Amino acid sequence: MNWDVIEGRWDQVKGHAKMKWGELTDDDLDVAAGKKDKLAGRIQERYGKSREEAEREVEEWSRSVND
Repeated sequence: MNWDVIEGRWDQVKGHAKMKWGELTDDDLDVAAGKKDKLAGRIQERYGKSREEAEREVEEWSRSVND
């Protein structure tokens, strides 16, 4: 799913993000609001990952989200 679609359907797909990254809070997901860079930043903070690793995970996740 491309990021325009993810951003537009964020309320529907953020549950998938919560399942993937269980340490993210609802507030984290609300702040991300479907923005790829903000989501990666929150993952980086919560999991102590590098920026590149967080961005890679987000990209892989976006490909697995079903319409």
